[in-house]
Amino acid sequence: MDVYGLIGRPVEHSLSPPMHEAAYEAHSLDARYVTLEPDPDRIGEAVAGADAIGVAGLNVTVPFKQDVLPHVEPTPTAEAVGAVNTITFDDGAPEGHNTDVAGVVRAFAHHDVEIDGQSAVVVGAGGAGRAATYALADAGAETFVANRTVERAEALAADFSALGVDAGGLAALDERVPEADILVNATSVGMDAPDTSPVPADVLHEELAVLDAVYSPLRTKLLRDAATAGAETVDGAWMLLYQGVAAFERWTGVDAPVAVMNESLRDRL
Repeated sequence: MDVYGLIGRPVEHSLSPPMHEAAYEAHSLDARYVTLEPDPDRIGEAVAGADAIGVAGLNVTVPFKQDVLPHVEPTPTAEAVGAVNTITFDDGAPEGHNTDVAGVVRAFAHHDVEIDGQSAVVVGAGGAGRAATYALADAGAETFVANRTVERAEALAADFSALGVDAGGLAALDERVPEADILVNATSVGMDAPDTSPVPADVLHEELAVLDAVYSPLRTKLLRDAATAGAETVDGAWMLLYQGVAAFERWTGVDAPVAVMNESLRDRL
């Protein structure tokens, strides 16, 4: 039996186990998915230990996505984003991947949203913001990052200067969003306070595609405002789904049962 898992702290409310186990069942794979909370000071030992006992693959969530970097061989994408959320244990050293990038791209593709050649705005310069910014810029979008702390947005843009990323403060949304084709909320705004949005409703428009990385609640105020404006809306569960799909396919080498995984995920939201 192959054992896959998720390391993070906390992980008890993770939606990954049922999503992945539904995929194993659909493909009749002899596999299980477990959750683990390693000591934050021993993350390197946790990765090495998983490798030593034959764990087939790991997902990584907060607060360990950056901490595992020194203990794996990161792919170019993971190195560029500066975070790992999936680890494979094949020949040689554990390899670190970032499937959050694929999650963004495939979530938009599912909704027939073209990225290449479009103008995109990402709100937030944290981990999700880095993944979304890289995903959009690398796929050919002219990308602008807006963040409450301007210096953090500018630092992110500097890291992706080769991709032409620009940055500024939240005040820039009034100018940037009306001209944008794509908008991503990569902050937690709307999660704890469902009636708040990081983007003023009056700058949203019908030519816009809006992805909110928040998936609880599914219909955030930003997405409700976007729908009212006639925009295409993409809830955060699509990004969560497709990062899991990418991890499953990398681990198993078989096409993920996307519909099965999506049903399992949404049944628990």
